[in-house]
Amino acid sequence: MSDSKIGVIVPGSPLGMTTPDRLEEIAAVAKKYNVETIKVTASQRLKLYGVEKEEAPALMAELGGAMPKPVGVKSGPHTLQSCPGRRSCKYACQDSLALSEKLGKALADRVFPGKVKVGVSGCAFNCSEGYLRDVGIFGKKGGWTLVFGGNAGGRPRIGDVIAEGLSDDEVIERALKALEYYADNARKLERSARLVTRKGVEELKAFMQA
Repeated sequence: MSDSKIGVIVPGSPLGMTTPDRLEEIAAVAKKYNVETIKVTASQRLKLYGVEKEEAPALMAELGGAMPKPVGVKSGPHTLQSCPGRRSCKYACQDSLALSEKLGKALADRVFPGKVKVGVSGCAFNCSEGYLRDVGIFGKKGGWTLVFGGNAGGRPRIGDVIAEGLSDDEVIERALKALEYYADNARKLERSARLVTRKGVEELKAFMQA
């Protein structure tokens, strides 16, 4: 990649959902600006690689895309991943897409010390890998289960179950409280898994019960 090109542009694809018309639009604009590669990421997003610096603002304007912000200044979750839930999966016990939309709005204006990855699954098969996310939520017939402090990186950690049998409003409220603990206690760039390992899960649970 030449020095005249920037890294990536990320067109909006909330929760990994899009439409045929949107895909056609992205493809047409990518061809117009000679985009080198389009990657479908593990976070259910599309990333356009190899864009000329002088053309990037116009491309972003046409697609409503954005350059990723540095960790520590980003508002809202770094990743909010959701399975299709009841809309297209026979195993789903809960509406994961609807909950993810509500949770995304609740998190939109918040700033965290480091990356926050969220995974929401409609059943206990956990296709969005909630046990390996900072915030993991998965559905059962009796409601939502909340998991906190997971990580799938170089030092993987299985998250801890914080609460079970929650309604939509309850699981959002509990997730926000867990993230409040994270925001108040984490060091700069420290992920939730490292925080819980350092301070102990019992301190988190005590905070959640206060």
